[in-house]
Amino acid sequence: MLQDERQEKILKQLKIKHAVKVNSLAKELGISESTIRRDINELDQQGKLKRVFGGAVSISGDMTFGETGVAERTRINTAEKEKIARYAAALINDNDFVFIDAGTTTERMIPYLEKKNVTYVTNGIMHARKLIQRGFDVYITGGLLRASTEAAIGSPAIESIRKYNFTKCFMGANGVDIDRGFSTPDMGEAAVKTAAMEQSYVSFVLADHAKFGLISSVTFAKLEDACIITDRAENPQYRQHTVIKEVE
Repeated sequence: MLQDERQEKILKQLKIKHAVKVNSLAKELGISESTIRRDINELDQQGKLKRVFGGAVSISGDMTFGETGVAERTRINTAEKEKIARYAAALINDNDFVFIDAGTTTERMIPYLEKKNVTYVTNGIMHARKLIQRGFDVYITGGLLRASTEAAIGSPAIESIRKYNFTKCFMGANGVDIDRGFSTPDMGEAAVKTAAMEQSYVSFVLADHAKFGLISSVTFAKLEDACIITDRAENPQYRQHTVIKEVE
């Protein structure tokens, strides 16, 4: 296989996964690990990827402006999201006062919620309905309802959030980047996320590996503002900025 062809395949894998390992690429392409490392080094020098220990990640600044609908997002990285959600749900204790952000990963927490003496606040219409069906006390924020995410946004949502003092909040994100922090495509949703995190004693961002290295339109928090729960974080630099829990 020619060098250009190898490197093109590496970049294609990065576009899909946003992070690749040397040993996995070597097996997939039928090439030695030393050859893969040389290709990664050259692509790093060209500014096409970021070399990290054991592999490579998409370069910081990989912008993502589009926004997929709820139905489509629920089909992306489902196994990873399920593991993340199960772990996040186990962090909730009796007497907690919890904000759950609208989003497909946070929604997956609901079937795993076990503690009954907990009060929830959410800006997600679907989240509120499922929480009620589980028998929980739940408050929903006011505001304008976005069709693409089924999330309530705007000043009524923010004003209601400002009245609360959460013990924990669980947030979704479209992008997780060392320099640009946690980001999302919509300014209205970003403002709600920021407000909820500011009113919470501790914040968690639920993000599968594909979100790392991506930057969406609006930053709503810095990395150090929240703990990250993910299936894997292959770039060790992220751990210099915040606590990361990789779920098994």
